[in-house]
Amino acid sequence: MLIFIRPQATAAQRAELRHALAAEGARGPMGTLPLGAGDVIGVEAAPLTAAARERIAALPAVARVVPVAAPYKLASRAASATPSSVRIGAVVIGGGGVPPVIAGPCSVENEDQIVEAAQAAKDAGAVMLRGGAFKPRTSPYTFQGLGISGLRLLARAREVTGLPVVTEVMEPNLVDVVAEYADMLQIGARNMQNYALLVAAGHAGKPILLKRGPSSTIEEWLLAAEYILATGNPQVVMCERGIRSFDPLTRNVLDVAAVPLLRTLTHLPVVVDPSHGTGRRDLVVPMALAGVAAGADGVIVEMHPQPDAAMSDAAQTITPAALREIITGTRAIAAALGRISAPDTPKEHSQRHARVR
Repeated sequence: MLIFIRPQATAAQRAELRHALAAEGARGPMGTLPLGAGDVIGVEAAPLTAAARERIAALPAVARVVPVAAPYKLASRAASATPSSVRIGAVVIGGGGVPPVIAGPCSVENEDQIVEAAQAAKDAGAVMLRGGAFKPRTSPYTFQGLGISGLRLLARAREVTGLPVVTEVMEPNLVDVVAEYADMLQIGARNMQNYALLVAAGHAGKPILLKRGPSSTIEEWLLAAEYILATGNPQVVMCERGIRSFDPLTRNVLDVAAVPLLRTLTHLPVVVDPSHGTGRRDLVVPMALAGVAAGADGVIVEMHPQPDAAMSDAAQTITPAALREIITGTRAIAAALGRISAPDTPKEHSQRHARVR
């Protein structure tokens, strides 16, 4: 169930609620339970008797109690009457309008490469920069990323272009250092159910891009988001990046149906990643536009000034020209769907979403 805290609740009243939940046997992440005035908290109400629920609802800190059947509470539609939006600097993901596009190379390779890629992304109309400093690779013999020096290069690219940075964090003990350089933390598909990492990233207080695991159900994905939300960090963006299938012609299958389905299940914004969702450069543009047409709040793609020379994921990395196709197409689709009055220019798009210099 969800417990909505009164905005006027005092610290003593909130402490009373915490103690009452523990005494009544409610289950949940009580150790990190955020009980600030106006907060919403989720608990598993199955162990509670009807009388216990009534006693909790009657406490002075409680505004109302809402039953939630889904195993995820804070991520459910019951937690928010309107769709959520997440702000990264001046960029907003969710809330309507033209879906922002995030672009950049799979891996940070050197300063010239990441700065050139960032400038190309900005010139095309992208409003955020992606790039991997720490890379989870299937083979231990492939490029693993530049690590902390890669983070510094991402910060340099942000300094040159003004684009906010999203990059992956792979381990709980790296959260603080990655958060020092990144504007948004990415939890990669392989780590979607690394619960210690989810909690540590949540406590960092940064916006989080949560990628779906390649073999994960939507419920498992939403429960992963719940771990972050339960720390008191509401800044979660879901990222559909493809699920594993039997067909070897694509790396994954981008689950476009997950986008409108999530609309019925959660208030959290969702973006699509057609680069990992297909693994093929020639499919990235059409699948990006398909995701936007299905209602995605944004797109994240791998783009490199020289895709064939990319040190990782070259086959699914697009050119700056293809990125411009995506951005032009997202504006046209947004206009066709009534999300904006008319398509704007790439310059207007960048200024309205990020106002980067």
